[in-house]
Amino acid sequence: MLQPMHYATLGGGCFWCLEAVFQQIRGVLHVESGYSGGFTEDPTYKEVCAETTGHAEVVNITYDPAEVTYRELLEVFFSIHDPTTPNRQGADVGSQYRSIILYHNEDQQEVAGEVIRHLNELGLFDQSIVTEVKPLEVFYKAEDHHQNFYLNNPGQGYCRAVIAPKVAHFRRTHLEKLVR
Repeated sequence: MLQPMHYATLGGGCFWCLEAVFQQIRGVLHVESGYSGGFTEDPTYKEVCAETTGHAEVVNITYDPAEVTYRELLEVFFSIHDPTTPNRQGADVGSQYRSIILYHNEDQQEVAGEVIRHLNELGLFDQSIVTEVKPLEVFYKAEDHHQNFYLNNPGQGYCRAVIAPKVAHFRRTHLEKLVR
């Protein structure tokens, strides 16, 4: 009997970075880059970057909860970006780079709140987490050339300077979660 698919939709800076990390997690079946959290229907990358759509760059993750839990995905998510800076990740500045969790159901909303509260209580960050938590209304798939960007362009400047170090950090700190 086939298990129902489970999804997580997350934004924390450039979707290429998130995609590159989540593709390496055991139990993640598929990662798709796209846009969500805004008000414009079927936006383009150019429109999202112009900050006229309200959308964030996000990834939609299909995963097997028998292999990786939603909580574990959020733990990785919070370890690979700065959730305390509104509308920015490193040199990437703009509302499209905001930290956002778009939950698919009430259980995900509850887990997201628990994880954020726990991380704030631990004081792991110098400031409080500002990650936006809201229901997923719609996910728009990004243009084809944005899909699997790191896998298809490992020598590209942004991939070498920004994504590769993020992937290396993830691999060092979450060895137990890697695809075998």
